[in-house]
Amino acid sequence: MLSFLHWRVDAALIQSLLPDWLQVDCFDGNAYVGLVPFSMERVRPWWSPSIPLVSWFLETNLRTYVRTRSGRQGVWFFSLDANQRLAVRIARGFWNLPYFDACMSLRRCAVNQHDLQRSGITYEGIRLEQPLANYRIQVNPSGSVPEPSQPGTLEHFLVERYTLFCVDGRGRMRSGDVHHQPYRVQPVRDLAVHQTVTTAHGIPVQDRSCPDHALYSPGVEVRISPLQGVPAADL
Repeated sequence: MLSFLHWRVDAALIQSLLPDWLQVDCFDGNAYVGLVPFSMERVRPWWSPSIPLVSWFLETNLRTYVRTRSGRQGVWFFSLDANQRLAVRIARGFWNLPYFDACMSLRRCAVNQHDLQRSGITYEGIRLEQPLANYRIQVNPSGSVPEPSQPGTLEHFLVERYTLFCVDGRGRMRSGDVHHQPYRVQPVRDLAVHQTVTTAHGIPVQDRSCPDHALYSPGVEVRISPLQGVPAADL
């Protein structure tokens, strides 16, 4: 279960927060920052079975959208909160991604037992490390059937990203490919947001409690390739 909350932000500000080899990616001249809470299930390396209490956890990331000089599009993460300490340590050590320990919860309450599409989801999180941040997000998806977004739309621009970029502990530029079926998404009918994650990372938004765009997805199965060096053509 994922929710995609997005705010329009100043492109020049986002560019100032990126490494020199990445450029902010815009849609119709607008840059976006996304707050994305979701649940992770059956997380494991390819050679291992899922492990109880380790392979299931919650995560929330703050991200923006970027492209390389050759035009390859992807995601840049400002933070990733998780409530699984081992997952945080592994992601920091092997991926050098900005993971943080957090206390988190996800609750789902159906309007009635026969209409799960109209269920409400509440995500809550308190980061346990600096910079401190917290959020409480209540989402009520619309009753529409989740469908893949259409190429050329804002929805497709925001959710269909298959590459992440980062810098490893030695300062080397790295990228990793993400493999999954297109997200099936639907609009959000009702939404209540309180969050300090954007401001904790120096990204002011017009209204922290009112995103400019919101989507919900029941989720997909994801596989992530090992990190690789960024080709010279992208630098």
